[in-house]
Amino acid sequence: MRSTFSILYYINRSKVKADGTTAIMCRITVDGKSSVFSTGYYCIPEDWKAKTGEVKNIRTNNLLGELRTKIETFYANLLKETGMVTAEILKNEITRVAAIPVTLLKTGEEEQERLRIRSEVINSTSSYRQSKSSQAYLHEYLLSLNRRDIAFEDITEDFGWDYKLYLKAKGCGAGHINHCLTWLNRLIYIAVDREVIRFNPLSDVPYEKKPDYKLRHISRAELQRIMEQPMPERLQELTRRAFIFSAFTGLSYVDVKRLYPSHIGMTADGRRFIRINRKKTDVESFIPLHPVAEQILSLYNTTDDNSPIFPLPKRDMLWYCIHEIGIVAGVKENLSYHASRHSFGTFLISEGIPIESIAKMMGHSGIRTTQRYAEVTDKKISKDMDNLMAIRMMYGTGKWYKRQELPKETNIDNK
Repeated sequence: MRSTFSILYYINRSKVKADGTTAIMCRITVDGKSSVFSTGYYCIPEDWKAKTGEVKNIRTNNLLGELRTKIETFYANLLKETGMVTAEILKNEITRVAAIPVTLLKTGEEEQERLRIRSEVINSTSSYRQSKSSQAYLHEYLLSLNRRDIAFEDITEDFGWDYKLYLKAKGCGAGHINHCLTWLNRLIYIAVDREVIRFNPLSDVPYEKKPDYKLRHISRAELQRIMEQPMPERLQELTRRAFIFSAFTGLSYVDVKRLYPSHIGMTADGRRFIRINRKKTDVESFIPLHPVAEQILSLYNTTDDNSPIFPLPKRDMLWYCIHEIGIVAGVKENLSYHASRHSFGTFLISEGIPIESIAKMMGHSGIRTTQRYAEVTDKKISKDMDNLMAIRMMYGTGKWYKRQELPKETNIDNK
């Protein structure tokens, strides 16, 4: 007699991970007895359609459809081969073969999808964007080996070393190489956690030594040129104004985007200020408003607290605008939005504002972070002094010489 058989996808809304997603579960029922396992896919609870057992995301639905087809195929084959199928036997066959990816790129695709869902929950795409880049490099590297994918069990320590050499040959810097290695190790540790392999074969492959962290900031002259150069298109001009606003308030892009009229206050003597908790650290920033920042505020929404002050899109959409602004203003290095916040800190340090006050304005959790701006200024002073010391006036000539231009027989210390 043929057994009864059904498949049901569902989620447990009470078991939500820290990133806001929950696992999509599968219940197999054979002859009235059920067995449950995780599909390995995740979704935001609000996106789940209980009636149809689907999510709003088409790609995830396609993956669930593929899994359903595999389950049905396993069921038919087991029934044909043994004449008997139980829910537990079927689950064991599926979880061993179908639900858990055993190859590198397949696992990367699954993890990317999880990060994409998480990026929507936390309203930040940085990790997801980085994963796309690192996954693309892995794919390119495997293609260079004439492979479409590689099983975790085939990955050796040499694979990691050769991947580093490949990235160096592509001209990748230390930071980029480390991002790619981090992604590779992340996927391998996922396989270890799932018991696909027993250990990480790349544990002895070192990361590249990164150069000292450099706070990218612009000079006062460069900021002045940006202020004097309106942009022709609406989005470019909005981006320019938001950048200037950050350079005079120290707010990051995400905090400018989430700035509402209620965050603007006024002291007893009529001085306006911003008071907002930073999204990154949840530490309060208290920022007296510079006249330039006040002028920019007056151009946007400062009354309706149902809407943010600036109608800014996601940061990804502004990359080209920021780049164009930097070119037009003649900024030497590629301009990034974060340079505005770094410039604010550097300008304040150079004006002699106490570090404790700057830390409060920038929403730093401690002054150690703020001291990096002091280091930037100190290095600039040291460099200027080195340049000065490299130029000496020769007694009796009234002329200035650079050290390397002095005649060999000249005693530059005039002794």
